[in-house]
Amino acid sequence: MDLKEIQNLIKFVAKSGASEVKLEMDDVKITIKTGSDEKETTIVQQVPMGGMQQAQPQMQQQAPQAPAAQPQTPTAGGEKVSSDEDSKYITIKSPIIGTFYRKPSPDKGPFVEVGDSIKEGDVLCVIEAMKLFNEIESEVSGKIVKVLVDDSSPVEFDQPLFLVDPS
Repeated sequence: MDLKEIQNLIKFVAKSGASEVKLEMDDVKITIKTGSDEKETTIVQQVPMGGMQQAQPQMQQQAPQAPAAQPQTPTAGGEKVSSDEDSKYITIKSPIIGTFYRKPSPDKGPFVEVGDSIKEGDVLCVIEAMKLFNEIESEVSGKIVKVLVDDSSPVEFDQPLFLVDPS
């Protein structure tokens, strides 16, 4: 089942008025739940093959929500910042959709912590996409000011991950 078919299924379920639909096919399980406030949540899980016990990737897609409490303003570099005090910081964004992990493995420490100095090419995190773990490297040097995403949570393309003070 491809993304287009999943999107069409979501639209169909939303129009039908059903509150929950579950679909299982070979190695894909899809659950679509709709609430009374017209939010949609889609969870797509791929069943591991051969009894391998690995974390199952999850993608969540939600209907547009109210704007965030802090206004986002674009800068000349195309990066978004949340306020005047954050305008001096560089935002490192996700280059792909997947699951964000701060650690290389569950038994090891995080790649970076708030307050750590980083340089260009340092690995900041990994993002799992389609069972592949992609190392996300820094393109700037500076100091980590804030981690914007919780460990093991889904991230979208271009979603802010870290704030870095380049000074």
